[in-house]
Parts: sequence; C-alpha cells; structure tokens
Amino acid sequence: MPLVAPFRTSFGTETARDVLLVKVVTPDAEGWAECVAMSEPLYSSEYVDGAAEVIRRFLLPALPKNLDVHDVGRALEPIKGHRMAKAALETAILDAQLRAAGESFARFLGAARSRVPCGVSVGIMDSIPQLLDAVAGYLDEGYVRIKLKIEPGWDVEPVRAVRERFGDDVLLQVDANAAYTLVDAPRLAKLDAFDLLLIEQPLANDDLVQHAKLAQLLKTPICLDESIESAEHAAAAIALGSCSIVNIKPGRIGGYLEARRIHDLCRANGIAVWCGGMLETGLGRAANVALAALPGFTLPGDTSASRRYYATDITEPFELADGHLDVPARPGIGVEPLPDVLDEVTTATEWISL
Repeated sequence: MPLVAPFRTSFGTETARDVLLVKVVTPDAEGWAECVAMSEPLYSSEYVDGAAEVIRRFLLPALPKNLDVHDVGRALEPIKGHRMAKAALETAILDAQLRAAGESFARFLGAARSRVPCGVSVGIMDSIPQLLDAVAGYLDEGYVRIKLKIEPGWDVEPVRAVRERFGDDVLLQVDANAAYTLVDAPRLAKLDAFDLLLIEQPLANDDLVQHAKLAQLLKTPICLDESIESAEHAAAAIALGSCSIVNIKPGRIGGYLEARRIHDLCRANGIAVWCGGMLETGLGRAANVALAALPGFTLPGDTSASRRYYATDITEPFELADGHLDVPARPGIGVEPLPDVLDEVTTATEWISL
C-alpha cells in the first residue's frame, strides 16, 4: 500500500506499507483484522513476515477448539511476546464474534461518543518551510491537534516555527520515538517554552526509571508509547511517576481487550490516554476509532482520515468532518475490505483450517 507521501520518523522513512490482514471464518460469521507490524523491526522487534510466521506456526495451533475471544489471550499467553501478531488474531476473532451477535465494536468496548476528535502526525521534513506548509494544510483540513515527529537536530527550531506561525491556540505535541537520552534533558527542557500538550516517548522504550527522572526535570508532560506493552507496564510507569499520559496502541499491547484494561487502569489513576496510530488502513482505523470513543480518551488521537496516508483505502474511506471521525455503528468493526481494491493490492493469500 503506497503512502501519499514519505513518512519520516527518528527511526526511518516509510514510503509504503506491507500490510498483513487476518480473516477469521467461523460457522456464524467472518471477521477481519490488520496486523500493524512494519516491514522491518524498527519500531519494535516485530516485523510483518515474522508476524505471519508466528501466527502460522504457534498462535493458530494454540487456539481452543470453541473460539471465544475471552479465551484467546489465555490460550496465547504461554507464547512470549509477538503482541502485534496476537492482537491481529484476537481482533479478527472478536470481529467475527460481534458480527454474529449483531453488536458493534464500540458498544462492546464501552464507547461513550458517536464521533471522536482527530489529530494528525507530521513526519520529519527536509526543511522548516516544508513543515509549515504541511501543518497549514492539515489545519485547513480541520485537524484539531498537530503532532510533530522530532529527533536530535530537529526539535526546538521546528517546534518554535510552528508555534510562532500558527499561534498558541493550536494543540501541539511532539514525538521522539525514543531518540534521546537523559543527557539530552537540557535540550528537551527548551521545549517547555512552547506550551506543548506532551512529549511522547523521549527516552528508550525499556527505561521507565530514567523517564521518571526526566519527568522531574521538565514542565512538559511526558507521554509513554513504546514503553507500554501491557497493563502491568502501565501500572509500573504510573507507580514510578514515569509519565502522566499514555498513548494506547492496541497492536503494540496485544489487542483491544488489553487496551480497554489499560484505559480503565489509567482512568482510575487520573492518567490521560489517547489512541495512537500505525498508518493503518480502514480496517485498523475502524477499530481504533471505536476504542478512541471510550470515556477515558480525553486527548485527540492519531486517528486521521484515510486520505492522510492512502490515495485509495481498502475500505470505504474515513473522512474528516469538523475535525472528527464518525464511530462505526454496524456490527463488528463496522467495515469490510472492498473486494476489487483488495484484489488489486493483494500479493499473497494463505488459508489455514483448524
């Protein structure tokens, strides 16, 4: 799936996505899900070909005979890691189960809204004028929050330029994707001057202790992304004071049931949450929008419209209206792939009977 424009972060540049879809067929219904693993293990240790292999060799054989989504997590627990693969399998099973029951994803999860406010993630650019043009375009489209990707050498100056050009009323945050160390605290503290909503994952994904130290040195709230892979990780981060905001990405944490657990934990502890994105197609976006409608999601997420990433989505496109996306109300995730589009972009198919 080619992207409409290159998307550059501190760990690399993406120009297309190699998308793994999982389709579950039961006697009662069919369910779909999208695995968010990248082509290469740059965001995390998972990658798309590895996810397909672990589903094939280990996850599918571990499933119970009578599929019920509440049994999936326990059945797969002995297999270490591979949360993106597990999330795709569990979500497809959940989608089929909800379609059979006539219940929407949003209702099942406990959504409190019928539409959600949308932010947009803006990658690292070649120049500040290019960045300002991109941000202006997204604000013209109606996005209610801007997130800037940063890295050493591309941080204070682009943030200052955006704040000066568009003013203090624009909701603005930054995402480092673990590009800094605690030694960089004085540099990161310079971002305090720009009244940011948050700085996302400034330090290494496995270092909750140093994030807690950094939080004491900055006025800008710290949000954790890559560090949170489970409700247990979220509980540890809260106890240590490593963050005051959590970005919940269902693929990163093993699925939407675990996402709801983290939402409930954070809400009970006064920790704000928002829904992150992994350049999903309409299949993954539909489920994310439903999750983002839960009451604890108090900050706009990266649930952008389809056209932000794809000229042609594999589902009916999600379109921004007044800075919001509608939450799908049909059974399951509420969308399906368009057969002709899916056929055009499919490079391989494998069916496995249980």
